[in-house]
Formats: sequence, C-alpha cells, structure tokens
Amino acid sequence: MGSKEKYHWQTQNVKVSGVDDMVLLSKISEDAITDNLKKRYMDDFIFTYIGPVLISVNPFKQLPYFTDREIELYQGAAQYENPPHIYALADNMYRNMMIDSENQCAIISGESGAGKTVAAKYIMSYISKVSGGGTKVQHVKDIILQSNPLLEAFGNAKTVRNNNSSRFGKYFEIQFSRGGEPDGGKISNFLLEKSRVVSQNHGERNFHIYYQLLQGATKEQRENLGIITPDYYLYLNQSDTYTVEDVNDKKEFKDTMAAMSVVGLSLDAQDTVLQIVAGILHLGNIAFREEGNYAVVESEDFLAFPSYLLGINQDGLKSKLTSRIMDSKWGGKTETISVTLNKEQASFTRDALSKALYSRLFDYLVDVSQLEFLEFELSKIICFCKNGFEQFCINFVNEKLQQIFIELTLKAEQEEYVQEGIRWTPIEYFNNKVVCDLIESKVNPPGIMSILDDVCATMHAKGEGADQTLLQKLQSQIGTHEHFNSWNKGFIVHHYAGKVSYDVSGFCERNRDVLFSDIIELMQSSELAFIRDLFPENLEAEKRGRPSTAGSKIKKQANNLVQTLMKCTPHYIRCIKPNETKKARDWEESRIKHQVEYLGLRENIRVRRAGYAFRRVFKKFLQRYAILTRETWPQWRGDEKQGVLQLLKSVNMDSDQYQLGKTKIFIKAPESLFLLEEMRERKYNGYARVIQQAWRKHIAVRKYVRMREEASDLLLNKKERRKNSLNRNFMGDYIGMDNHPEIRQFVGRRERVDFADVMVKYDRRFKVGLKSTREPH
Repeated sequence: MGSKEKYHWQTQNVKVSGVDDMVLLSKISEDAITDNLKKRYMDDFIFTYIGPVLISVNPFKQLPYFTDREIELYQGAAQYENPPHIYALADNMYRNMMIDSENQCAIISGESGAGKTVAAKYIMSYISKVSGGGTKVQHVKDIILQSNPLLEAFGNAKTVRNNNSSRFGKYFEIQFSRGGEPDGGKISNFLLEKSRVVSQNHGERNFHIYYQLLQGATKEQRENLGIITPDYYLYLNQSDTYTVEDVNDKKEFKDTMAAMSVVGLSLDAQDTVLQIVAGILHLGNIAFREEGNYAVVESEDFLAFPSYLLGINQDGLKSKLTSRIMDSKWGGKTETISVTLNKEQASFTRDALSKALYSRLFDYLVDVSQLEFLEFELSKIICFCKNGFEQFCINFVNEKLQQIFIELTLKAEQEEYVQEGIRWTPIEYFNNKVVCDLIESKVNPPGIMSILDDVCATMHAKGEGADQTLLQKLQSQIGTHEHFNSWNKGFIVHHYAGKVSYDVSGFCERNRDVLFSDIIELMQSSELAFIRDLFPENLEAEKRGRPSTAGSKIKKQANNLVQTLMKCTPHYIRCIKPNETKKARDWEESRIKHQVEYLGLRENIRVRRAGYAFRRVFKKFLQRYAILTRETWPQWRGDEKQGVLQLLKSVNMDSDQYQLGKTKIFIKAPESLFLLEEMRERKYNGYARVIQQAWRKHIAVRKYVRMREEASDLLLNKKERRKNSLNRNFMGDYIGMDNHPEIRQFVGRRERVDFADVMVKYDRRFKVGLKSTREPH
C-alpha cells in the first residue's frame, strides 16, 4: 500500500467515520458508543479501539482489507500508526512475545454469530504469515490453519442465529521457538453440545459432518455405510432443516477429508471415523415399544447396521439398550442383577451411547490435531456459544472470562496506579466475583454447582423428583442471595450480561452425565481397536470412587483455564452482532445497545479515560522517542526517569498531560501520544529528505555528465553550432517580429533578431510557468 493510499485511509477512518478510539468520544454513553460504531460500520470500518481493547462488528460480507499488503502495513507498526485492525492486535501479541519473552493470549468474546471464529482465523493467519518459513514451520502452519475445517465439521452447526456456530469451547495454543517460528500447537475443547447429536430445535441442524457425509460420500461409501437421504434419520429429521444457504456440503466434505489427511489420519482411520458417524445415525433409528412396562426393540432389522459399523454383537446391543446390570446388596452380600428398562429409559440409554460415541470421537480428532511441544506459547483463543443444560455451564465459563477481563483491565489498571505512585481518583465498577461465587463456591453458602452435586450424590430419585429436590435446596440455601431468584420450575441468575432463567428439568440427569458400565463394556468388546480406544475406562476402579459430575469437570476446566490465562499478557476482542438477518449494513439499534451494555464498553471507556491512555516503561519510551532531542539521541546516558523528563520538556508537553511513576511514564490523552508520534515521524521524514536530496543531487550530476558525453559523441567531428557560424540565409524569426510591435519594443534599435520563438517555461520544481519569448541572439 503506497503512502498516499495509506494516508487517505487513515484520514477517512478518523475524520469521516466517527472516532477510531472511543476513549476520544466527547460524550461517554451507550448511545454515543452505539452511534460511533454505526457510523464506522456503515462505512465498512468494522474495527474500533477502546485503548488496547478491539471492538469488532460482524460485517456479514467479505471485506477487502485482509490481504498481504495489510499484513505488510501492520507488521512492526505502533497501534496508532494505522487504522484499527485485528492485524494490529495480532502483531502486538507477536512482537510482545518476541521482545518480552512473555506468553500472550487473546480472549475473544461475544454472542453466537458475532464473528468470534472468524476473528480467531484472522489472528492465526496473520501470525502464520509473519512468523518465518522452513519445511517444519510450514507443516506446523498447515496443521494450525487446515485443521480448522475438521474441527468445524465435527464441532459446528447451523443454529437459528448463526449458520456456522461453534458448539464447543475452543482453546488454541501455538508454541514458538526463540526465533519466533511456530513449532508446536495445542487445541483443547470443552463443553461440546452433545445433546445436538440426538435432537435439534426447528430450523437448526445437527453437526455439519452428517450433511457433508450424506451429500459427499462416494457410491461405494454409501453402500458400505448404508446411508441414504437425511430425512430418513431420527437424529436429522426432527428439525426439518437439511441445507444451509450458500453452503455446499458436498464441497465441504472434500475439505474435511483433506483436513483429516493434513493432521495425519491414515486412510483406515478416516474410514473408521466415517463408520462411527454413520453408526450413530443408525443407532438413532432403533425404536422401542413397551410390552408390560418393558421396552423391546420395535424392529430388530434396525440393529444390524449399527452393530456392523461399530463392530459389536447385535444381541449384545439389543440387551444393553433394554436392560441394565446393577449391583444389589442383600444380607451383607452383593449380587449382580439384570434390571429391565421401560421405553423412555431405553431411548435415554440409546441417546446416551450416541452422545458418548460422538463426543469421544470429537475429543480424538482434537487430540490428533496436536503438535509437538516446545518452549513458547502464544495464542489462546476462546469462542463460546449458548446451548441447553450446557448453557448454564457455558454461562459460568463466560462469567469466569468476564472476571478475568475485570481483573486484568479495570482492577489491574487501578492497582498499577497505586503501585507506581500515580495520583488517581478510584472509579467504581461491578466486580462479578460475587456471581462466580454464587455458582462455584463450596461453602458458606455453597454455590449452585455444589448443591447440584450433593443432590446427585444423595438422591435415589430420578428425573423430576431429583430436579424438584434440587430446586427446594437452592431456595432454602441461597434463596436470599442478591443475584439469585427462583420460580416454580427453575431459577434465575443475575449474570454480568443480564438475567438468565434456567429450567431445572433434566439438570440432575445431565449433571450426572453417567454412561452405564455395561454400555462401556459393550463398546470395549468392539472388534475395532479404534472404538475400544475411545472407551479406556477402568470400571473396577471407578466403581470404588464417587463418580465425577459434568458440573465439577466444567468447574475444574474453567479454573484451570483462568490460571493459564492469568499467566499471559491478555489481548481482548469484543465481538458484536449487528443484526439477526445476517445481512450486510443491517443495523438493529436495540440489539447493539444491549451488547454494548453487557460487554461493559462504557465502563471500560470511563476507566481508560479517567486514567491514562498510554503507559510505557522509561527505557522503551526513550528508545521510541529518543530521536526528538539532541540530548537523548542516539542514546540517553544517565537516569532513565530524568531522560524521559528531559525529552518531555524539550517537546513542551503540558505537565498535566503526564505523570512519571516509579518505572513507567503515564500519558493522559491519546492526542498527546498522537502528537509525539507525529513529531517522531516528522524527524524521521526530515532525515529521509536530507538523504533523498543528496541522492537526487548525485543522480542529477551523473545524468548531466552522461548527457554531455552523449552530446559530445553526437557532434564529434561535426560543425559546432555557434552564434557567428549561422548561415546568412538562415531565417530564425518564427514569430514574425515585424508584425508584433508590442514584442518589438523589447528589442534595442541596433539589435537584429536572429532567432525568436514561443517557449514553455518551467520553474525549479518543474512546474509550468507563463509562456515567454526567447530573447534575441
């Protein structure tokens, strides 16, 4: 991108389309923030800053500024040097890692369809481009970027709100060598929406892989897997939705299979993966009827294909779906008895097996996308979406991420002022620790998850009985909590993003997340080693301990995630979804205001603005702006704090615009920083002009010498043209002076015109001047 184009982009971005850093807004309100975002969005500027935080509004269309020239523009540039862009944040992460040798993380938040997954892709593609080459490095980059279609195929689905919604929590790590090249990576997942495997809401789809397989399978694969059209399968036909606008499932299937090869899956392993996917579809078509309160398989023909594809005994499958082995204690002895299931319990067992198979297959695919580990980690990108019972768990994880945001932006900001001895008026803000404690606290009072686990451990009742007991215990133990309310079928939590109502039906069953031991034994008996490996449980050891619950696993994962992120330098992207239509330039004011409010943007601006927009350790500040004064250029010798003070006085910065802490300089307004950047650029440009002028002079002299040599060669041994050597018959008066007395008056009486013509005059800068008459010879 040339300098003119770059300058035009900056000028237009700032002056025409609102302000690109909302710390500069003249009025801080939800309306002012929303209005600024709208101005920029309508002019295709989807990125805006609040200090170091990047706000991204989903454009619902392809934009032209994600090319190699933008990568070049943002590489190594300061944040305010160019318009806001996700590449600026990505470059900042990469440079910080390289310069400070500190782990970096990006936390991407926002609702489903706000553009979190795309933001993650842009960060990874930018870092992939700027981080060196080499065969090994290219292999790592391929896996980082090309494993994505695989994870999206198995982990994403069409929802009412988003055609490509991530239905799991994602956490990426990329390891870097000391030279800054990626040489390892890790992808972790949690909270996969398992319930989507067996049922979906109207207008939604199951995971993408099912439709890709049914559209893209070869004739041979269709025969081997026994697959036909999607409306035939219970696990696909409940929502009456099979296609997605502008999505080619057949082509996507090819991309998914190519991604399997990239991450190193053999052709045999790929075939087995597809067998399991098809096997789950066939499991869903096993129906039950009730005979005398006992479930029986309605048509045994439907047992054949899932048994064949999963490598298990057909009678064994029938038996395990309609009965359960239980331990019974009687007279001090333990007996194993077979208990028959009713129709509802049999359907539940079938679905539990299908969900377990799919989620374990997904975990396997995530694991094979891993690379070898070395020293540095960089990008941890988290994307969350809402779902059923898991919605409570996911909202808890979102609450924990909001707590980090508060800890590391608002709270840490104010604590830094205290540590550095900066004069400061504290700002009140909502600390959502109180909400996190309401959900996860173990004692005094116990949190929702602890109460839920206790009910699951002590209650023998199933279904509604256990759920109602849970609701009663919640009401009695935390009913007076300021962020909790209850109603006849559930409870309400006052999250940071607003009040959310939860229906307790199914809470206990889903929290238990139990896959009965005889179903596990059945899968461990599979002829396929691949499937046996998906069920590695030691059942004897597990019988002796209290089984862990889904809630306790999520709590552990969330806290481990927080601990990991707290060790990193954080970078925040707040994604906003501008409409429900998924169309470009469609702006739904009330929706945006709601997101602006719950993302805490106004609060963030207030803290940033009341404080100091810019802070930098003395040494780095001197390095960047040393060129501004003779005393600090090329290097300041002496106390760094005094050097900074010397520099600021030399550029006449107002004393109320900055404070010097113990180790850092704090500058209040971004405008003061812009001024420093401008002065710095002018200095560099000045030096550049001196160099350019010297170079041009050198070029001009060389050109003059060359022209003289060429002229000399041209006229060598030919008559030299002089004034006195003109032929007497030569007529050089092309103007006709005799007929122009107004020109003739400039010629002396005794002077004769030998040559006259109209010439074009140029000034020193080669600009055209007035036409003039050549003076007479």
